[in-house]
Amino acid sequence: MVKIIWSNRSLSDLQEIGDYISKDSVQYASLTLERIIGASLVLETHPFVGRKVPEINDSSIRELIIGSYRLIYKVAKNLHIYVLTVHHSARLLRKRSIK
Repeated sequence: MVKIIWSNRSLSDLQEIGDYISKDSVQYASLTLERIIGASLVLETHPFVGRKVPEINDSSIRELIIGSYRLIYKVAKNLHIYVLTVHHSARLLRKRSIK
């Protein structure tokens, strides 16, 4: 089993997502965050389940699509998954936003 490590950036992304959605519905914000975090748990046993990020030419950087969000992560050789960012799929992904 691999260990999932959330970057400061990805934690900040979750906070921003929760804050934004909670302006309309605190309950829906909570459910959305639970779905994102819950979906990430599959990576513990299946780290390559996500597809390669099309914008990045690196097979170790992959993504899970969860509703309107892209959970972008890096599979490290030392059996760690680094969640790099959680990005809304309607927004343009810039390479600098996953570093």
